[in-house]
Formats: sequence, structure tokens, C-alpha cells
Amino acid sequence: MRRRHVITLFGGAVAAWPLAVLAQPTIPVVGFLHSGSAAPNAHLASAFLRGLSETGFDVGRNIAVEYRWAEGRYDLLHEMATDLASRGIAVIYAAGGPVSAIEAKKAAKTIPLVFVMGSDPVRVGLVASLNRPGSNATGVTLITTGLEAKRLELLRQLVPSAAVIAALINRDNPNATDITNDLRAAASSLGIEAHLLHAASDAELGRVLASLPQLQVNGVLVANDPFFLSRRDKIVAEIARYSLPAIYHSREFPAAGGLASYGSNLVEMYRKSGVYVGRILKGDKPADLPVQQPTAFELVINSRTAKSLGLIVPSSIVATADEVIE
Repeated sequence: MRRRHVITLFGGAVAAWPLAVLAQPTIPVVGFLHSGSAAPNAHLASAFLRGLSETGFDVGRNIAVEYRWAEGRYDLLHEMATDLASRGIAVIYAAGGPVSAIEAKKAAKTIPLVFVMGSDPVRVGLVASLNRPGSNATGVTLITTGLEAKRLELLRQLVPSAAVIAALINRDNPNATDITNDLRAAASSLGIEAHLLHAASDAELGRVLASLPQLQVNGVLVANDPFFLSRRDKIVAEIARYSLPAIYHSREFPAAGGLASYGSNLVEMYRKSGVYVGRILKGDKPADLPVQQPTAFELVINSRTAKSLGLIVPSSIVATADEVIE
């Protein structure tokens, strides 16, 4: 069944846009393609809209947005991207990991494309270089997939006695092999035994989380993946159920009750990509807009969760943390 959503998000609300608005030829339409689900990513979609607004484009006034949410089903992205490309959109916006951007690039060979991803867009073939994209695509790379070793090191600092950890990885993520290799090398250097658990669906996610007690792990690392981000409430709750410390790739997880995160500020990256869409609508060419990268990574600690786990967060980590959630 083809999934079509023409929605906008205001404070988490989802509403259909009148067909009359979409039919107005003077109003450009942006196609929004995301691998995740609408509700857990509402704050990111709102940040994207803020970026558009900063360049003078406001939904319902002089622009419309058509949304496609794959809800963690990466196999749906090709059809959704093809559908958007056939609808006369002005710009296609691909978020929620590299798969969205790759499928959008295949479907929209001439339509301007703006992406947000944690991967290297040069390596996956989207642009010629970060400074000179040289094609119809540009956007923001969060550079989160290369940080798993740092996250494992931080988890060890938070739990010095951790000798066995579980790492949750989405096998359908194009970076799964690199993530696996990075984690194995980091675990070996730290003298940690790592159980690599793979989940690409809700059923698999439930099974691997339920297996944590049997593995007798001392901590959990949840690798960067949009599917996991969309399921963060479930993941955080299940890990808390077993009283395990865990580290994640974005602030959204400790905000939901997880112990810690280290990575890019997703809200800011989505806002910046919205600005890029607005600039392209005003005439800038994607080939001339360098792919943006984060200038810093943020460390977020949830002190309430640390206390509930009986952990004393080292003063060195508290001092360097960008945010401590009390």
C-alpha cells in the first residue's frame, strides 16, 4: 500500500493541507522524505521549518510541504521518493539517515536535493566533495557514525567496572559494517567484551532488548540510527527496566531518561538544512553550497538517571558536559 502523508507539524499536531493550497502554481512545494516516524521527530521537523522561515518561507503563506514518513521501513523509501519526484516539487528534502538521501538522489536526478545524515555524503556517492558538491545535492552531515569509539570510551569512564557491553546496531543502515568494525576495535583496545545485537524492525528490537539480562552485560551502547531515534522511548524504558547504563548518539535519548549521549545537535542541523532549502528556493544552486558539518559535538548527561543507577559521574565528565539534566 502506498503511504502518502501531506501534513504539517505545529507543536506536535498533524494536519492535512487543503488541496487548494497545494494546487496554487505560485507556491513552491518541498517534498520531505524521512525514514522515521512523525511524532518522535516532530521537534526536528519544526526545526527544519524554522530554517525555512529564516529565509522568508512560511508554510501556508508562500510554501507548502508534502511529508513522507517511512516509519522505520527503509524498504518503503524508494517508492516514497519516486512518488515525490513525480509530483512537480521544487526541492526534495531527505532526512533520517543516508538511505533517504540515496533513494531521493536516485528518484530526483535533476530536482535540487538537500539532505541531513550522519554519514559521509562523499563516500555514499551523493556529492563530489564537501566543499564543492558538484551536483543537484547538498546538505548537512552530522558526522555521528564515526564516533562510536568515543562513545564506548565515555561509557567506560561512566562505568569503570564495565567488562561486558551490548551494542545495538541496525543492520539495514548502510554504515552498519563501519560501525561494527569501529566498535570491535574500540572494545578490543579497552579490554571490553562486546555483544553486537542487530535490529531493523520493532519485533527484532523487542527481542534483542529482552535478551540483555541473559547476556549479563554491564552497559549498552545504542549506535547512531534514525530507526532507533524514532523508538527512543521504548529503548530507554527497556534498558532502564534492567537497570543498565547506556550511551547514545543524540540529546534526545538522555532527555527521554537515558544516561548520556555524545554527538551532534540534531535540532540545529535540521534548522541549518531548512535554511539551505530556502536559499535554493531563492535561486542558489546545490552545487555551489558546501555540505555543512558540525563545529562541535555535545556531551549530555542525565544526572537523575545516574543517581537511579547508583553511579557517581566523574567530575571531569561533569566539567566538560555541554548539558547536565537534573
